[in-house]
Amino acid sequence: MRADDSDLVTVVGIGAGGWHDLSGTQQSALRAARVILGSARQLELMPAEVAAERVAWPSPLVPALPGLLEEHAGPGLCVLASGDPMFHGIGATLVRLAGPDHVRVLPHPSSVSLAAARMGWPLATTEVVSLVTAEVAVLRRVLNPGRRILVLSRDASTPAAVAGLLSAAGYGSASLTVLGQLGGPSETRVTAQADDWDDPGVDPLNVIAVECGDGPASSLAPGLPDTAYASDGQLTKREVRAVTMAVLAPTPGALLWDVGAGSGSIGIEWMRSHPSCRAVAVEPHAERIANIRANAGALGVPGLEVIHGSAPAALEGLPTPDTIFIGGGLTRDGVLDACLAALRPGGRLVANAVTVESEAFLAAAHAKLGGEMTRLAVNRASPVGGFTGWRAMMPVTIWSVTR
Repeated sequence: MRADDSDLVTVVGIGAGGWHDLSGTQQSALRAARVILGSARQLELMPAEVAAERVAWPSPLVPALPGLLEEHAGPGLCVLASGDPMFHGIGATLVRLAGPDHVRVLPHPSSVSLAAARMGWPLATTEVVSLVTAEVAVLRRVLNPGRRILVLSRDASTPAAVAGLLSAAGYGSASLTVLGQLGGPSETRVTAQADDWDDPGVDPLNVIAVECGDGPASSLAPGLPDTAYASDGQLTKREVRAVTMAVLAPTPGALLWDVGAGSGSIGIEWMRSHPSCRAVAVEPHAERIANIRANAGALGVPGLEVIHGSAPAALEGLPTPDTIFIGGGLTRDGVLDACLAALRPGGRLVANAVTVESEAFLAAAHAKLGGEMTRLAVNRASPVGGFTGWRAMMPVTIWSVTR
């Protein structure tokens, strides 16, 4: 049910072209506005004929939004947003705060649409990465030979940071095209290879088009090579990791607790499976925390939350998980009970055991709670004198149960 006009917040998307690029509907909404909220840059694009009170966003913005909406509530409240307000914009935040029936969105072409049009790239096969609030390391997740990527910049420093990351990741020959003031009368375009980027003073309002070219391939499938991780030896090995990830079965947007994270490989590969997947790595050993963070950044998921502490105490206050993996500390008093209690209804718990004691613990849990158990034995080929033989890895027992 749609709220009446007195209860609506109208969100108008605007580009660098300003007032004259807006549709008639957008211009009419702004002319009729009582209050317009937006950035100082966006408010300056309004002509004198728009008589509304103009309120610039404070910093930080998101914590102040509820108060601003309450203060200026009533007919004729408009918000200016860059491009398409629902594409990495404030529109989604306003809908979350006020509800979809209280927000009317009048979009403008997004900067990504304009960038794709300038480059001649089909959006359906082009990766889009936002660095407006994220660390530049998230770009590593999508780097692969021949890929095309559109990067939403935070400011004028972002292109140099992207060029540095590409060079460090083995993509120094990648082509960067920095498109500034897209859709405006002063559009700019600067192109260079990552290795040759000399920070030519680009416009702060920019989108970066990256053509990866040649470089090292990186699979998004579970079971990355063990050498992809910095580790003190506490690492779920590649073959076991691939099977464990299949049992964990990540789904978009789901939250994983990786309890006894070791080198962080399970949480990292969970987050690499989809950009909306989230994970919390809980690890009691201080010397492993640095490895987890370094591995997460190197593999493109710097958003992995890392908790230094021992379960079950370290689990208190964490957001409710959809799935839990216990890779270490399984037999510690209270760990399994705390994990089972924390799961949302229908959530899944997976635990791995390599010792006789932990395997017995899983057998008892399986007898009591059901679920599925699998015993995995892996042999790797290795030299035996001048020949090749099979070297057995420690067998791993995997138990999974749905709450």
